[in-house]
Amino acid sequence: MSVLGTLQSRAAAHPAHIVLSEGHDPRIVAAAISATSTGLAQISLVGDTATIAAELSAQSAATSDTLHIADPATSDLTDGFADAFHALRQHKGVTPEKAAELVRDPLVFAAMMVRQGQADGTVGGAVATTSDTVRAALQVIGKAKDAALVSSFFLMVLPDGHPSGRDAMIFSDSGLVIDPSAEELAAIAAQSAGSYTALLGGTPKVAMLSFSTMGSARHPNVTKVSDAAKLLSEQRPDIASDGEMQFDAAFVPDVGASKAKGSDVAGHANVMIFPNLDAGNIGYKIAQRVGGCTAIGPVLQGLAKPANDLSRGCTADDVVHMIAVTALQAAANQETT
Repeated sequence: MSVLGTLQSRAAAHPAHIVLSEGHDPRIVAAAISATSTGLAQISLVGDTATIAAELSAQSAATSDTLHIADPATSDLTDGFADAFHALRQHKGVTPEKAAELVRDPLVFAAMMVRQGQADGTVGGAVATTSDTVRAALQVIGKAKDAALVSSFFLMVLPDGHPSGRDAMIFSDSGLVIDPSAEELAAIAAQSAGSYTALLGGTPKVAMLSFSTMGSARHPNVTKVSDAAKLLSEQRPDIASDGEMQFDAAFVPDVGASKAKGSDVAGHANVMIFPNLDAGNIGYKIAQRVGGCTAIGPVLQGLAKPANDLSRGCTADDVVHMIAVTALQAAANQETT
């Protein structure tokens, strides 16, 4: 079975209730129909009831036991959400009247469904910007108590039969943290290792990436990465990790053996930690557009409960993949709580 097929199969084995905040969008509706018809997840579509019902009808579908419409304007949940949101944000000057207005925003309403236990995770961003999508997640769901920060990653699915023998990797942080410190890089690496196991079920091998391999260059940017590698090794000796190293040393066995002799990670890494957002964002787009990888993300990690972002250029298939990712995050979250 392909990586994406396995991802969906594993998610279906842990049924979750995922709320989609942009229920009016045809791609979102198509993904909801696919996810529910295949038993991938229970879905709530947030938005105007008439608009969503019309789109469901246009796609020859209707609401069911596993496919619901949640309309903030008419939902029995809205008033309670307004009270809870006011209690959560009144320290920021949010009045009861403003809270009642804000929870009718689909992004906020969806996040409140997750926070209040009405859903296991939320996905948005097909229409809304990343900043708006992430802001709602951070303000409503918030950071996990044991997380140093909230970061992101892309699940990179390699083309079938890739000569490296790999089928998938994680690239992090490629979507959120602009210029992490050494301490933050180590935390991002630990989070990403956990995400690799949660999504793919395998053993993570973490490479802390740089333009230098094991001291081949000297620069403050290199020092930051090597310091992060040391911190990660000290804090999480259970995670196979190494660095600093160049991408080819992390990815190609012959190069890794030459440049990083004795490293168990060099040449075999499957979790790539980039030194900053410039490198991570450029790297994943090159792998996607030139290398032919399927990029799923940005996936958020470090939140109290799952909430994820979509590209505004996403397809319905992309949304289905993200539903599967979010469901697996929800399963992992339940195992640790």
